[in-house]
Amino acid sequence: MKIIVPMAGMGKRMRPHTLTTPKPLLPIAGKPIVQLLCEELAKVCTEKIEEIAFIIGDFGKEAEDNLVKVAESLGAKGSIYHQHEALGTAHAVLCAKESLSGKVIVAFADTLFKADFEMDEAKDAVIWVQKIDDPSAFGVVKIADDGTISDFVEKPKEFVSDLAIIGIYYFKDGENLKNELQYLLDNEIKDKGEYQITNGLENMKNKGLKIYPGEVIEWLDCGNKDATVHTNTRWLELHKDNYSEPSSLKLVNSEIIQPCFIGENVEIHNSKIGPHVSIGNNTKISNSEISASIIQTNAVLQNTKLSNSMLGNFVQVNGGELELSLGDYSVISPK
Repeated sequence: MKIIVPMAGMGKRMRPHTLTTPKPLLPIAGKPIVQLLCEELAKVCTEKIEEIAFIIGDFGKEAEDNLVKVAESLGAKGSIYHQHEALGTAHAVLCAKESLSGKVIVAFADTLFKADFEMDEAKDAVIWVQKIDDPSAFGVVKIADDGTISDFVEKPKEFVSDLAIIGIYYFKDGENLKNELQYLLDNEIKDKGEYQITNGLENMKNKGLKIYPGEVIEWLDCGNKDATVHTNTRWLELHKDNYSEPSSLKLVNSEIIQPCFIGENVEIHNSKIGPHVSIGNNTKISNSEISASIIQTNAVLQNTKLSNSMLGNFVQVNGGELELSLGDYSVISPK
């Protein structure tokens, strides 16, 4: 089994955080989003993961090395491909065409999920979906009477289905997917100005491949600050038995309301933390109250009440009752 992870997008909706860190490498409960995604996919596979191929932009060598380590932590080979121009989902996946063979999972790295299934690797293809109230911003599917997918519609303007494609796909033979995506590019077949994976899936279906829907219990988006903070909250709640306070924590006259993730060498004085807070390594907090927030490494917070917030590395905040989205090295001291 191989996992293909397209993640070259600029993450504009997550700025300022993505100005210094690619969105899939931002932390949720102490781990990069893309690492959590790969770990969850490995859990539902019945076969060993042989390779994880990451399709990235110009992330730099350090980010590339970290991605290879994510793959190696799961016993897989890590491969790096580059997408230099955003031309759509089909183009993104095809950037890793050398890895599109055998059994393949394609998973876009801006989403997490909770599921209790094992993948049916005998099916030609599976596309994971979830019912949502407003599907107009997503690709959707329609289901035939035999339980297979009958239609794919990209970002419908009029209602055709409420089953949104969450961005995770399984293919029994990656060569089929590669050939159909290459056909789209060779023949300039676009939808809404881009090469779409849904057009390739439509061609596969028309050639007789049976494509089935898969449903997840919960779909957790990481598209913007509020969604990412919510995902951090849900992830901590869903995996609360996995988190404990590290021995390096210095806790003085303070309370931690679980579930929370606390990194190494964190100091907390005269404060109330939680629930649903993630705190990165070497952060210092004093005389503060923090809930439902993500705080990255080496931050200093004093005399503040913080909620629904996301703070980057080396941030300093002193004073105020706040809801913040601050990038690395920001300093704020409200009057």
